[in-house]
Amino acid sequence: MGFWILFEVASMPILQVLLISLLGAFLATDYCKLLPADTRRSLNRLVFVVFTPSLIFASLARTVTFQDIISWWFMPVNIGLTFLVGGILGWIMVKILKPKPYLEGLIIAMCSSGNLGNLVLVVVPAICNEDESPFGDTNVCRTIGLSYASFSMALGGFYIWTISFQLIKSSSLKLRVHEAVEEFASKQANNNLDVTPETHLLKGESEEQGAIVVNVPQDNSIKPKGNASLWIKAAGFLHTILEELMAPPTLGAILGFIFGTIVWLRNLIIGPGAPLRVIQDSVKLLGDATIPCITLILGANLIQGLRSSTIKPMVIVGVVCVRFIILPVVGIYVVKAAGSLGFLPSYPLFRFVLMVQFTLPPAMNIGTMTQLFNVGQDECSVLFLWTYLACAVALTSWSTLYMWILS
Repeated sequence: MGFWILFEVASMPILQVLLISLLGAFLATDYCKLLPADTRRSLNRLVFVVFTPSLIFASLARTVTFQDIISWWFMPVNIGLTFLVGGILGWIMVKILKPKPYLEGLIIAMCSSGNLGNLVLVVVPAICNEDESPFGDTNVCRTIGLSYASFSMALGGFYIWTISFQLIKSSSLKLRVHEAVEEFASKQANNNLDVTPETHLLKGESEEQGAIVVNVPQDNSIKPKGNASLWIKAAGFLHTILEELMAPPTLGAILGFIFGTIVWLRNLIIGPGAPLRVIQDSVKLLGDATIPCITLILGANLIQGLRSSTIKPMVIVGVVCVRFIILPVVGIYVVKAAGSLGFLPSYPLFRFVLMVQFTLPPAMNIGTMTQLFNVGQDECSVLFLWTYLACAVALTSWSTLYMWILS
């Protein structure tokens, strides 16, 4: 397959994202006023609660069986490695560049979470459709490629809605603390304008009372015992894990795995003769709204982001370098090492998908999370703009190299 043919194939999904984002930006302008902040928040809740779980469930239940999960066991490991390596690189970048504390989780999430959904679903089958594809028969390649892509999307959703979700959630907590400190400092500054000789006496008295209040918890008699403290921490950790597992997208992934792997449940809703196939069709219809809605919200946030974003240019450069230079190189070595150890199926398309998972722009669902927690939406939109522009060239170039390696 020629470079320019591959360039066209790989850049189409990126161009789709950019065009729909531009439409979202136009709808959010003062001229249209169709996507104001309140509307975006309401639409975002629909995406989180209804559309995303439907998309994940429909894709998993339809394309992934128990045998596939056994034979493709390395894919969840591979995706976990993309999150681990990207997260470490993002953490290093945060320590070096020192952005605002409430942006740290967003930057780490951008470095670790790739768009394992719609881009893989579009790029892999499209490459199979080309006459010069190195992956054999077009029909076989497309069918298997679609299964790989659906499995990738479902696994990616599980990782994103647990790891990235927690990162953005922690960022929102830091933002609330930051806002509270600023508000307190502002009130103190205003109070200091009315200074009288009595103020210092009152201030000294209040500080003394404050010191007494602060010192009370230091009493050893009210400290929990070691074992009790350990159980409290364990219970808190378990509660956090259960909270993440109960997020609607994660529930959609779990149910999708159950219906996909249990034959009699699968036969109830999948296939032309399934008695309850209308359920699968309805869920798929809802899931199809996920990507357009997320992209419109992204574009709408971009207008505000370009006006008021405080993201440093070096942060943008750092995220682009992590996602499109360092991670792809790591991916090549990971896949080659796994192949030499006999962990991978012999079909080269599987190895191609594993390499592509290291080469993707940030996950669109991060935008949903920032909107959900009301933190870093402007910075998120700006990072999305630049990473998706860079992706048009980077994904094409790396895909060409991957196919050359696997040929």
